[in-house]
Amino acid sequence: MPRSREQTVVVLRALGLGDLLTGVPALRGLRGALPHDRIELVVTRGVAPLARLIGVADDVTTIASLYDHAPATAPFLAVNLHGSGPESHAWLRRTNPGSLLAFVHPSIPASFGGPRWSDDEHEVERWCRLVASAGIAADPADLSIPPPPDPLPDDPFRVIVHVGAGAGARRWPPRRWVEVVRGLVRDGLRPVLTGDADERSTALFVAEAAGVPVDRVLAGRTDVVELAGIVGGARLVLAGDTGVGHLATALGRPSVLLFGPTPPSLWGPPPDARHVVLWKGGIGDPHAEEPDPGLLEITVEEVLDAAAAV
Repeated sequence: MPRSREQTVVVLRALGLGDLLTGVPALRGLRGALPHDRIELVVTRGVAPLARLIGVADDVTTIASLYDHAPATAPFLAVNLHGSGPESHAWLRRTNPGSLLAFVHPSIPASFGGPRWSDDEHEVERWCRLVASAGIAADPADLSIPPPPDPLPDDPFRVIVHVGAGAGARRWPPRRWVEVVRGLVRDGLRPVLTGDADERSTALFVAEAAGVPVDRVLAGRTDVVELAGIVGGARLVLAGDTGVGHLATALGRPSVLLFGPTPPSLWGPPPDARHVVLWKGGIGDPHAEEPDPGLLEITVEEVLDAAAAV
């Protein structure tokens, strides 16, 4: 789809950290196929600094929700890497694009048709398949990102313990994290606790109960680029099914990930001996308020054994 002169492409991916990182292969495919066009990537404010660092777009702009005003850029192409529609399709159509690359939806006129959405598909494969439908090659394995500077002193024994997740269904109980952190300390490792501002109280509780100094509680004290730098300098990352796990994959750091309601076949890391996924085989509501029963089946001993293995 190369152009003889520069034109604008608007790409929508205004979601969370894991969403941005699983979209990297498709975004790189677009960048490679459209080297002479100006790509405007629309994301949420929290991930925008990392999106700029990854370097797959000429411009990175932000919105808070799909109710926000769409840019009146009249791009020659709008690309929906956001969802199945119709809301995301409607948002992009308000840019008045020449063409829309999106999964087919009844609300879209036939002239804007695309491939059909599949629920039973890994998130990375989904968006690579979408751009492939327009003749754009994207490699699902192309997940790596440039490592940002590590804001912490070099420490070969640093282990990231990310105690939170976006929904209660994917949050392992804090008291179990306490036991894991104690086990890591016994093994001579130095856990660093991460999370967002809302998760800082949980991280402080885990640190205090496990005897970890408060200065190693970084939850709520880093932006997304600093967090990526800290993950990039870690020996190991322990997390639930959340964006930090995708950072470990993108930065090539070993990880142990705890999955509950969502199969790793849909959101997990690629097959790699550096990444261990613990999952009991159940499927539930990833947005539920209470921890998923399958997540609760994962024991402290299993997590520590997996950490020792990687």
